[in-house]
Amino acid sequence: MNYQDYITIEPDKRGGKPCIRGMRITVYDVLDSLASDMTEAEILEDFPDLTHEDIRACLAFAADRERKLLMVVA
Repeated sequence: MNYQDYITIEPDKRGGKPCIRGMRITVYDVLDSLASDMTEAEILEDFPDLTHEDIRACLAFAADRERKLLMVVA
């Protein structure tokens, strides 16, 4: 998955945090929901503008960021 097609970073939106498709929903919002044991269906119900692909993009973004963090530290 190419998360760059879904994740946007705009300095004037949500303080420059990574957001989904230019909306005000951040990657953090989705990851925090997943971490609090919400199901994908519950997240999509809470954020009706999101899609299954948006959630996958958030996970891919987080995985890529983690991989880059480990490369810098190592």
